[in-house]
Amino acid sequence: MTESLRGPGADEPGVEWVHQPVEVDLGDGTWAPGRISGWWRDGAGDRWCRLRIVRGGRPADWRRYDPSRVLVLPDSGL
Repeated sequence: MTESLRGPGADEPGVEWVHQPVEVDLGDGTWAPGRISGWWRDGAGDRWCRLRIVRGGRPADWRRYDPSRVLVLPDSGL
C-alpha cells in the first residue's frame, strides 16, 4: 500500500477524528473494506489517514493518503 508512520498522538493539534468507511486496494487486484478514523497533515503538507483494513485483523495505523488506493465512501445512504 503506502508508507506508514507511527503518526500523531491523540492530543496532537490538527488531527481531525472521523469515522469514515472506505474501500482499500490491496495491490493484488482485490479491494477490502476499511475505516479511516483520523486525518492529519504533516509539516510538509502531506495528508495522512489513520486507516484500518477490516480483513486481516491488524490495528489501525497512519498512512500517507493515496486517493488512487483508498476510495472514500459515503457515511450513510442517500
